[in-house]
Amino acid sequence: MSFSKEYWHNALTFLKINVITLVLCAACAQRGIVIPVREGIDLRDELTRMESITSLDASFTIEFVRDGSTMKGDAVLRLTPEDLDLRVYSLGFLVSEVTSHEGLTKSTPPIERTRLLLLIDGIRNSFFWWSIEGYEIDEDDAAFFVTNSWRRIVFNKRTLLPVRQMINLEEGKELHIFYEDPQPLDGVWFPSKMRIELSFYTVHIAIRELSFAHR
Repeated sequence: MSFSKEYWHNALTFLKINVITLVLCAACAQRGIVIPVREGIDLRDELTRMESITSLDASFTIEFVRDGSTMKGDAVLRLTPEDLDLRVYSLGFLVSEVTSHEGLTKSTPPIERTRLLLLIDGIRNSFFWWSIEGYEIDEDDAAFFVTNSWRRIVFNKRTLLPVRQMINLEEGKELHIFYEDPQPLDGVWFPSKMRIELSFYTVHIAIRELSFAHR
C-alpha cells in the first residue's frame, strides 16, 4: 500500500501540531505553579518551623566551574546540621566522595582546601539555610535581611524564601549562595536551583529529588 504526498503532508502537520501542543501545555503547567504568599507571617516563626527538619536526602545534578573549565556529574547527598555525606558520579561511576562528621572532613580523592570548603560549608549552609543563630532582622520594601556575626541571608518578603546568602569564612574569604526556581519538594517549598561561589570556583546545583526527616 502506498500513501500520497498529501497524506504524508497532513500526517507531518498533525505531528507538529501535537508536539507544539505538548510543549505549550508543559510550559503552561510550569507557569501554573503559584508560590504561596506568606505576608503577615513572622519570619522568626518560619525559621523555627523549618528547624523541625533533622535531616534531608537529595539527588541533583552538580556542575563545577573554574576559569572557564567545567565538570559535570550527578550527586547524592545525605545531610544533617552536623554531618554531610556527598557522593558524585559520572556516567554511573563514583568519582568523588566528601564527608564531614563531628568536625572531621575527608575527601576521596583528596581535593584542595578551597574546593573542600566550597563543598562542605557551601552545601551545608545552602541547604540548611534556616539554621542561623544569634541573628537580627532588618527589612526594606521587598526583603528581610537576617544577619549574625558571620552570615547574612536575604529573604523575599512575600514568600519568606531565601534569595541569596553571604558567609564570612576564614582568611577573609566570602562564600556567596544564590537561590532560584522554588518548587514544592516533599511538602516544603524549596529553591530547586542554587549557585555557590567561592574565590575562583562556582558550583551549580539543580535538585531532582529532595526528602526530609522531621523530629
